[in-house]
Amino acid sequence: MEALPRETIVDVLENRLREDILSGRHPAGGYLPPERRLADGYGVTRTTLKHAFGRLVQAGLLETRHGVGTRVRDYTRLGGADLLPMLVRHDARWVHEIFEVRRSVGALIAERAATRGTRKQHAELRVLLDGVLDAENPDDVQLADVEVHRALARATGNRVYVLLTNTLFNAYLPVRSALRGPFTDPRAAHRRLAPVVEAVTSGDARAAHAAADTYLRETEQIMLKGLG
Repeated sequence: MEALPRETIVDVLENRLREDILSGRHPAGGYLPPERRLADGYGVTRTTLKHAFGRLVQAGLLETRHGVGTRVRDYTRLGGADLLPMLVRHDARWVHEIFEVRRSVGALIAERAATRGTRKQHAELRVLLDGVLDAENPDDVQLADVEVHRALARATGNRVYVLLTNTLFNAYLPVRSALRGPFTDPRAAHRRLAPVVEAVTSGDARAAHAAADTYLRETEQIMLKGLG
């Protein structure tokens, strides 16, 4: 068995700084205190602080200007969807807003897939839908369901829809274990998703949009109950 990685002091500091930024202790748009004072306040060395800064710059929460200082980035104005997994870990209420986008984008993807999908893609969708029914546990059912939605996005012929689908799934990955409700029964999960695939593979755009909207609303309600 592989040993679990140990949390380093840089990991701990990164997490602490992230929480302090997202909670508003270090307000967006403002500069952080001088490095020496900040390092003393957190009880770390300046070297450790710089390593943590580097990670948070990569994450899009900080920006450093030589000779000026380190400023908290206005991530709600300048940030991208790649920040969503981090924001969900900080505050699960973001999931409600993610699901709102999931509903509108998901229904549009199904509609586009119905008009643009190829026979090969239709065949792939049917195979992947069977995978939902054949999955042996809730985790596998959930992942099989995800693959159907990725295939729907590919069937639109628009790569941006594929990236949006990936982004939305990655966004609630931090709380995925609390969202298993719709996937505890493979037969029920298959029954909910099948009308979407049937409408798409029959080329009925209006029915695909309606079926996807119904599916997304129903599964959303179940998942939010699990999230509490």
